[in-house]
Amino acid sequence: MALVTQEYANSERLVDAFSQQIAEILTQAITDKGSASIAVSGGSTPKPLFQALSKIDLPWSQVNITLADERWVDALDDASNEKLVRENLLVNHARAARFMSMTTDDANAEDAVDEISARLEALGLPLDILILGMGEDGHTASLFPCSAQIEEGINLARTQPVLATQPTTAPHQRMSLSLAEIVKSKHVFLHITGDKKRQVLTQAISEHTPLEKPIKAVCDNTTLNLVWAP
Repeated sequence: MALVTQEYANSERLVDAFSQQIAEILTQAITDKGSASIAVSGGSTPKPLFQALSKIDLPWSQVNITLADERWVDALDDASNEKLVRENLLVNHARAARFMSMTTDDANAEDAVDEISARLEALGLPLDILILGMGEDGHTASLFPCSAQIEEGINLARTQPVLATQPTTAPHQRMSLSLAEIVKSKHVFLHITGDKKRQVLTQAISEHTPLEKPIKAVCDNTTLNLVWAP
């Protein structure tokens, strides 16, 4: 539907402005309905953002935090997005927030779809804020163009908010928000840095199909707020 761009001179300015923007949206949601929800992504890019956000004083006990996607690993594994969030976001003031895990004890992620869907429904959907990342192959959340599940992942008629995926170009099974749930979120952000990722996004939108570059499916179906710095 639309790409709205917020550009910053460097990552430090981005983190400062974006963390304040997130805090304002969360605070307004709490004022309006008594609680707020946010789903974040993993990777190295959001780590400084998590650390800055955790230091902002707001009613964190009324904030529900979850993930856009998760690798099907133990929460203590270095590959776990939950571990990243617990160590960098759920600290300082934000330690009072409530966190909803995207994993279960099931050996197969597919067997946990019903349970994770129920957790998300209890969390309160649609999400107030969703912060996505993007890979150099144009995947977002764990909607990988290489996976056998990509058609279902970008199916806007899907009723369950999550699905299990198995990328062929990256390790681990995944649990991911579906495109249908992503585009229902009230504020959808894409947080990326560097010229290469910016070029991937530009080419994905202008030269590829949603199946080839799933980030295009997001941009085609909601307002995607790009938050970018070199």
